[in-house]
Amino acid sequence: MATMNKTPGDVFKYLEAETGYSVDAAVLTPITAAMQAGTVLGRVTASGKYAIHDPAATDGTEVAAAVLYRFAGISVADQPVVVVRRHAIAVASELAWIAGATVPQKAAALAALELRGIVAR
Repeated sequence: MATMNKTPGDVFKYLEAETGYSVDAAVLTPITAAMQAGTVLGRVTASGKYAIHDPAATDGTEVAAAVLYRFAGISVADQPVVVVRRHAIAVASELAWIAGATVPQKAAALAALELRGIVAR
């Protein structure tokens, strides 16, 4: 049975996509597993590129910085994506996290996103 990919409508209750205010074009580092819309991302300090938020990292991705807007497939190279960086309401249960993320780590990430204007409910 095929698994359906999440759509932005599944993840976001509100955002300013039509005006471009909430979303930005970005670059995602190579990934070995596809990412669903709603994946919480961090930003690599050295390159400015995005990767999955990893609370154990020390490269900048330990701080939640954005949420992936659409599905991103496996890629051995950087790939262009759209991310939600501000002024949005996300469905908390639809957010996707790195495997093993704990409740306190998720709470800290949600607090970081809220500082950027992304509220999860």
